[in-house]
Amino acid sequence: MAQTVRPGDAADAGLERSRNLLIALLFFGTIINYVDRQVLSLLKPTISAEYGWGDAEFAHFASASQLAAAAALLFVGWLIDRFGVRIAYGAAVVVWSVAGMAHAVAGTVTQFVTARVVLVAAEAVNTPAAVKAAAQFLPLKRRTMAAGIVNTAPNLGNIIAPLTVVPFAVAFGWKAAFLVTGALGFIWLAFWIFGTQRLIPVPRAAPATGTGGYRAALADRKTWAIAGAKAITDMFWWFFTFWLPDLFHKVFDLSQSQLVGPTALAFSLAALGALTAGKLFGVLLGGGRSVNAARKLGMLLYALIILPIPLALTADSAWTAAAIIGMALFAHQGFSTNIFGFAADAVPAQRVATVMAIGAIAGNVAGFGIQEATGRLLTGGYGYAPLFWVAAFAYLIALAWIHLLVPRIFAEDETTA
Repeated sequence: MAQTVRPGDAADAGLERSRNLLIALLFFGTIINYVDRQVLSLLKPTISAEYGWGDAEFAHFASASQLAAAAALLFVGWLIDRFGVRIAYGAAVVVWSVAGMAHAVAGTVTQFVTARVVLVAAEAVNTPAAVKAAAQFLPLKRRTMAAGIVNTAPNLGNIIAPLTVVPFAVAFGWKAAFLVTGALGFIWLAFWIFGTQRLIPVPRAAPATGTGGYRAALADRKTWAIAGAKAITDMFWWFFTFWLPDLFHKVFDLSQSQLVGPTALAFSLAALGALTAGKLFGVLLGGGRSVNAARKLGMLLYALIILPIPLALTADSAWTAAAIIGMALFAHQGFSTNIFGFAADAVPAQRVATVMAIGAIAGNVAGFGIQEATGRLLTGGYGYAPLFWVAAFAYLIALAWIHLLVPRIFAEDETTA
């Protein structure tokens, strides 16, 4: 006897497929985002040799990027909330892909900085758009897992980049590497246009509260909790994303090809951290803990994992150092995923992108500071040690900041399936 498929069942199945496709598109978009970011730092030895640029120039590339992202983020939240995730994110991918390809025709520091500024400014849309999409189109129980999946993408991008970009550049030249990685965005765009047409916003358990925009966001203590935590922790993510290949080159005397393995190991462990955050939150929440307890206990566990990171600089091999740094990046991604989940759960949906943009601005301004500090420390002969010691305790400080401003986290739609 044939089984009858009810229209409602077909609609539910179609909605579930649309949600899964959304997560996949955000995942692959973020991978492309981070592959494009990594090309310059991975090819630093080659480009430095060709143009005679040193640590100071590359520190300026990194710090200019952070300021560009911070400036762009002043408008990113408004643009996403105003035009929607589909239009804003798709347009951003086009701009950053073109800017990535423009590196291939840049021959001076000014031209490189210009291309880099445009690329990073457009890439700033990525995280606020992903969090907005999760808050708008995914139910509560799926948001943190989705955030964990998407948050693995930066690490996979950082793994894929050294494994592919360096050999490709060796075979075809560094300019070809920029052209090919930039072109990936246009392939993704076709899937994004057709894959997000049937998404339906998730109904909230209660009517939306408050208003959108910066004024409402800045009046909310949750915004300042997220912004402070992002500033304290993101600066170290930007530090490792840009300087880790150079660290292996300088501290352990690895060549450009030799640093690929340790770099990939460190970011592989980081990818696992993002995945465990989604699972851990679900386990803690399912065990009867409140949203508040589940979020903060998870953050505490990840903050404790980061404490041994200064041992990496005394390791006897680059692989041991990569494992120690990798566990710290594992914990960073777990901590960061919980910040995203906190925003998606507790911030009213109509201003999630604005709040995440404010948080990202804080992170990028702090990133600017740490990039310039890194350049000064390296040229002054102090090395990487001061940065590692500050990183060890930063995440405990960030958790204390969140708890001070938001003693209890409440999800806006805890009863929504």
